[in-house]
Amino acid sequence: MDGTIVHFRGSRRVKKGNHMIVKVSSIDSKEKASQLVGKKVVWKTSAGKSMAGKIASAHGNSGALRVIFETGMPGQSIGSKVMIE
Repeated sequence: MDGTIVHFRGSRRVKKGNHMIVKVSSIDSKEKASQLVGKKVVWKTSAGKSMAGKIASAHGNSGALRVIFETGMPGQSIGSKVMIE
C-alpha cells in the first residue's frame, strides 16, 4: 500500500523531526486508519537508502496516519511516497 508524506507533526512553535503525517488515498475515515496502527512504513531516499518507521495512530477524522520514524526526516521527504507493509 502506498502513502504520501504530508507534513511534520507538531504544534504552533515546535515540530517533531521524526513524526510525520501520512495520507493514504484509499483511506478516508478514522476507523479505517486505526486498523493500520502498528504496521511498518518504509521511505526510500533519492540515494537509495531507506528509513523505517511505524504507524502510531490515526491523525484527525479524515484518515491521515501519524508515523514515527527511527531518525529525523529531512524536509525533502514531504510530498514523497512511502510503502506501508
